[in-house]
Amino acid sequence: MAIWQGRPKRKVTGGRIRLARKKRKFEIGREKQFTHLGVRKVKIYRTKGANRKARLLMVDTANVVDPSTKTMKKVKILTVKSNPSNPNYVQRNIMTKGATVMTELGEAKITSRCGQDGVVNAMLIKNQ
Repeated sequence: MAIWQGRPKRKVTGGRIRLARKKRKFEIGREKQFTHLGVRKVKIYRTKGANRKARLLMVDTANVVDPSTKTMKKVKILTVKSNPSNPNYVQRNIMTKGATVMTELGEAKITSRCGQDGVVNAMLIKNQ
């Protein structure tokens, strides 16, 4: 069954909305595909207006900014330390925006949307 991102059939109050039209192709959503830790793998999607989205399926490096020195380095991700969106994602090494990852430089917080941007940007929060 397709994921549909259109209007619901009910109002907030519980009343019924009589739809004036059927579902449209541009209202179709996509299945969730998470960004895991591993060798880089990207999936490209065509979006509305012939634009493109790059969905990261697997990645092992991140662009980490060190706020003290104001430099950016491409470093290896070792593991996922915490993920506020779902605690189960830590065990499965799934990365989303806001997740804390352990890198070669120390702990870093992901600031980019991996499933939409096609890149992992992070900000260093602890030095080792």
